[in-house]
Amino acid sequence: MGSLTIASMIQPSSHPITMTEQLTLTTIAPAGFVFRQFAGDQDYGKMAELINAINRADGHEFLQSVEELMNQYSHLENCDLETDFIFAETTGGRTAAYARLWWEIDEEGLLRFPLVLNLHPEFRQLELGRAILAWAEGRARAIAATHSHTGPRVLQGWVGDMETESERVKLFESAGFAAVRYGYLMTRDLNEPIEDRALPAEVEVRPVQPEHYHAIWDAHVEAFRDHWGYRTPSETDYERWLNEPDRDHSLWQVAWAGDEVAGMVLTFIAHKENDEFGQKRGWTDPISVRRPWRKQGLAKALILRSLKLLKEHGMTEAMLGVDTQNPNGALQLYESCGFKPTKRGVTYRKNL
Repeated sequence: MGSLTIASMIQPSSHPITMTEQLTLTTIAPAGFVFRQFAGDQDYGKMAELINAINRADGHEFLQSVEELMNQYSHLENCDLETDFIFAETTGGRTAAYARLWWEIDEEGLLRFPLVLNLHPEFRQLELGRAILAWAEGRARAIAATHSHTGPRVLQGWVGDMETESERVKLFESAGFAAVRYGYLMTRDLNEPIEDRALPAEVEVRPVQPEHYHAIWDAHVEAFRDHWGYRTPSETDYERWLNEPDRDHSLWQVAWAGDEVAGMVLTFIAHKENDEFGQKRGWTDPISVRRPWRKQGLAKALILRSLKLLKEHGMTEAMLGVDTQNPNGALQLYESCGFKPTKRGVTYRKNL
C-alpha cells in the first residue's frame, strides 16, 4: 500500500506537511521494531495468531478465527485501513502488535475513537505500547480537527480482565486514560438446577426463519437505545451480524407478541473454540427485551429456556457479558439466573 508516514497518519492529505511530519513510521517505532500499514488478506492469519497468543497468556479461553476477522474487516465504517491501522513487527520480522481505530458518534453527542490494540505477550514493553497510543492519539486528533462534530471527543480503549491484564491497565493509565465504565464476564454452571419459568401471557417463542432476521435485528437495536454508549447501528452492521461464523438461529429464543418481536436471547455455541480448549460452553448473549414487555419476567424466562437448551446440547456452562451499571438491572437479573462474575473488564477514555 506504499510508504506510511507520520504525515499520512496525523494530517489529512489536503493539509500542508511540515518537515517534522515527514518522519517515517520506522523512525518513530521503538528500537528493535518497525511499523507498517495493513497488508491485506495476508495479515489476517498473523492477526488471529497474535490475538490467540494474547488470549492464552491472559487466561482467556477464546479462539479468534481468520473468518471472524475477515467478516469484521469487510464491514468497516469510518475507518480507512491505509491511515487508521498500524502493524508492528520486530526487525527480525516477528509479529509484535497491531492497532486500529475508527470514529463514531453516540446518542449523547460524544465523538469517540474506539481503539483495538493487541500487543504480543513477549513485547509488552511500555515503549512499544506508548508509541502505538501516540500514533492513535495523533490520528484521532487529526480526524477530529476536520470533523463537522464540535462536541466532546475521546480516544477509547478497554481491558478484558483487570486481574490478568495488569500491564495493559498500566499502559492506559500511564498514557493519561481514565477508567469510565466496568463490565463483568459471567458464568453459569449448567449442572446446577435450572428453574422453570413460564413466558408472560400472549407471548410465545417461535422457530426463527431467515425472513425474521431483520425484524429481530431491529427489535434488538430498539431495545438497546437506553444503554450506555449507544449509537445507531447501520445496515453495514446488520450485514456483518448476518455473516458472523457462529450464528445458529436454531438455538435462538425469540419471543413474539403477535407480529412483533418482544424480546430475545440469541444463544450460540462456539464449537471450534470449545474443541480447542476442551470445554463445553454455550453463550446466552446478546439478551434484549423491548420496552412494552419489560418488567414482566420475559427476559428471565428466555434466559432459563436458553440454559436448558444448552444443557440439552451437552454444554456444561453458559457465559454472557454485562455492563455492571446497566440501567435496567441486568446484573441482578443474571445473578438471579445463577450467573456469577468470573472476569472484570473496564473501558478507558482519554479526552482529546
